[in-house]
Amino acid sequence: MDDDAERAFREFVTARSPALMRVAYLLAGGDQHAAEDLLQSALARTFTKWRSIESPEAYVRHAMYRQQVSWWRLAWRRNEMAVAEPPEVSGPDEAHTAELKIVVRRALARLTPRQRTMLVLRYFEDLPESTVAAQLGCSVGTVRSTSHRALARLRELSPELRAFDDPYTIFGEATA
Repeated sequence: MDDDAERAFREFVTARSPALMRVAYLLAGGDQHAAEDLLQSALARTFTKWRSIESPEAYVRHAMYRQQVSWWRLAWRRNEMAVAEPPEVSGPDEAHTAELKIVVRRALARLTPRQRTMLVLRYFEDLPESTVAAQLGCSVGTVRSTSHRALARLRELSPELRAFDDPYTIFGEATA
């Protein structure tokens, strides 16, 4: 890779890493180390094809989604996840927002990696079902059914979300 292309890649990484890391964090279920691994893996793939990529951010996001899919398909799974306690936040609005984020992250961490990925793609990334299906190599019906089951499981496993103002709209559906 020549100096100009390497410089362009470094600029891209510097500019877009925070946003990409947020997506990786959600895909990894709140595991900071797994999110860093996921993003680093996607950026490594991007670096090798940098010259031929038309939309680098889309390429990195797609690489992260595909990597997450391949991680679910591995025979082994992690059963434990260490999570640090959140920092103290001052102010009522900031506290409410921070608490909601923490509750949502914990709730997402309780889902399977497949369910979590479906919810992140559908509702955090706001991708249409057909795009999610294409990204993950499955049918639109699989996206619909997995998303539906993931939302139902989220409601069952995370009743603490009910304490917030209609929190399920976060995931695209009003409470029933």
